[in-house]
Amino acid sequence: MWRLHQFPLCPFSRAVRFALAEKGVPHQLVTAFPWERGETLSRLNPAIQTPVLENGATILCDSMAIIEYLDETLERPPLMGAGAGERAEARRLAAWFGQRFYSEVTAPLLAERMYKRVVARAMPDGISIRNANRAAELHLQYIDDLLDENRWLAGPLFGIADIYAAAQISVADYLGGIDWTGHGSSKIWYSALKSRPTFRVLLADRMEGIFPPPDYDKLDF
Repeated sequence: MWRLHQFPLCPFSRAVRFALAEKGVPHQLVTAFPWERGETLSRLNPAIQTPVLENGATILCDSMAIIEYLDETLERPPLMGAGAGERAEARRLAAWFGQRFYSEVTAPLLAERMYKRVVARAMPDGISIRNANRAAELHLQYIDDLLDENRWLAGPLFGIADIYAAAQISVADYLGGIDWTGHGSSKIWYSALKSRPTFRVLLADRMEGIFPPPDYDKLDF
C-alpha cells in the first residue's frame, strides 16, 4: 500500500491527498514534521520536505511530480485537462497557487499562526498576518475573475488547478486568513469543493494545539 508522509497543515500534502482520493487510491498517512528533521523523512527526501509518497522501492517527492505520476498511471478521472492548451493552463494555475499564493498567503500564516505557536513558542507578528490577509483578498478576486469565464478554474472540468487552489485556501482558512465577503463566485466554487467527499476528509483533519474557525468545515459558511 502507498504511504504518504505528511502533516495536517501542509498544503502540498493536502493537494496529494485530494488527488489520491479523487483517483481512489488506498493509502496510509504517516505524520512527518519537516522541522523535526526526522531520520525517515531525511532518508526518503534529501530536501526534508513533505509530501513523500512511497510504496516499496517507489519513492515519489514533490506534490506536482506525485500528482502527474498518478495521472499518468491511473487514467480515470483525468486531472490535468483534456487538450494541450487546457493542460498548460492547468499547470500554470497550479504553479500560481503552489508558488505565489503559498509565498504570499499560506507560508506567512503557517509561520505566524502555526510554527510560532507549536514550535518556536513565540508571539505572532501582526503585520505579517495582515499582509497575508490582504494578499488573500487579491487572490480571491483573481479566482472570481477566472470563474467569470469557466465553471472550474482552468476550464470546464475539475482538475489540478482546483486541487492546488483548494489545498492552499483550506490551510489559509484553517488559520483564519480567508474572508469570503464580496467574493460570491469564489465562495460558490469552494462550497462545491467542500461538498466533495474526497475533500471533506481533509477538512476533518486537525493540528494539535491549533483550532480552525467555527465555519471552517461547514457547507454553509
